[in-house]
Amino acid sequence: MASPPTKSASQRLFDPAATACPHAVYTELLDTEPVSRMPISEAAIISRYEDVLFALRNPEIFSSQVSEKLDLGTDRPMIPQQIDPPEQTRYRKLLDPFFSRRRMKTLEPAIRLNAANLIEGFLDSGHCEFNKQFAIPFPAQAFLHLFGLPMDDLSLFLQLKDDIIRPQQKATDPFNTDEINSIRSRAGRKIYDYFGELIQVRRKAPREDLMSSLVRARIDGNLLSEEEILDICYLQILAGLDTVTATLGCQIAYLAANPEQQKRLYERPDQIEEAVEELLRWETPVTGVPRIVMQDTEIAGTTLHAGEMVMLLLGAANIDPREFDRADQVEFDRPRNRHIAFGGGHHRCLGSHLARLELCVALEEWHARVDSYRIPPGETPTYSPGIREVQYLPLAWG
Repeated sequence: MASPPTKSASQRLFDPAATACPHAVYTELLDTEPVSRMPISEAAIISRYEDVLFALRNPEIFSSQVSEKLDLGTDRPMIPQQIDPPEQTRYRKLLDPFFSRRRMKTLEPAIRLNAANLIEGFLDSGHCEFNKQFAIPFPAQAFLHLFGLPMDDLSLFLQLKDDIIRPQQKATDPFNTDEINSIRSRAGRKIYDYFGELIQVRRKAPREDLMSSLVRARIDGNLLSEEEILDICYLQILAGLDTVTATLGCQIAYLAANPEQQKRLYERPDQIEEAVEELLRWETPVTGVPRIVMQDTEIAGTTLHAGEMVMLLLGAANIDPREFDRADQVEFDRPRNRHIAFGGGHHRCLGSHLARLELCVALEEWHARVDSYRIPPGETPTYSPGIREVQYLPLAWG
């Protein structure tokens, strides 16, 4: 009997094994296929650090205006992620102060209290399922606090973001495009309706929260329109409720499986900030970001044509030995860590300061309370593709 055909690296990129531990596939792509093709859509995958960074820094060639080709249930492009300079620059100039490092630090006491309370809730049991009991609720609480929303709405927002990002989980047929798009469309409509009502409430009775700041904000002397505010809020739901959850799960899963690295954080809690950066590089939960080619260009000897979709594979770029010394090693004291887990260029993650704060606080509070945690024998964490959320992460300690 003939053996089945060997899958290419780009095909294996979407296998469950590669989702859980993608580094071998990344390395093969970097070495043999710096520009490859996605198995279904035929979109190009760009993997080397230099090429990915070039694409991130040149939106006139690699545009973020992908909303017409990438259905996420939106009526319009999300702001500022899915628009390009110079229009995007106007919004970033407005929004960056709302997410500045100094402003995010004012949230630290509430974020730290939330982390401590969550951990204390299951600490004495000696075990937890980390994703559901910590990684999901922790950043979600910060998001609700930022917007001044009731904690009772947490389950609603989690369902809405999952329907947008992982609609296959609800679909009766996960390969039915019409059903997938319908799930996203319904979720998108609920997001617009929820925040549309909140805009009216905050205009009448503003508070000290982000939504109140947005309804008062002006560009060129003009108040933001309701549509502009909705398009900003839509992005915040997807970014604020999913990426930190995914990052936390990946980082704790790594530490649970590597007790020597875990021990370093117990012995050197002052190194947690550097550990967060190195684990962002190594794990890179947001594995790639889409772009559309605006003009014919050549990358790594491959011609890309105007109108093509491409995926910038951040995860592979972050372990490229051409950029990082000992790229295949996790080094918490890495002296020069120019990872691009938050993207780069004009579209560098708006919420990166908040994400870093949440990650550092979470690891500090966790390691101050939970001793020598591990994945129990016989248990296997499960990962979702795309955004690498560890959807099942059982841990035990004591």
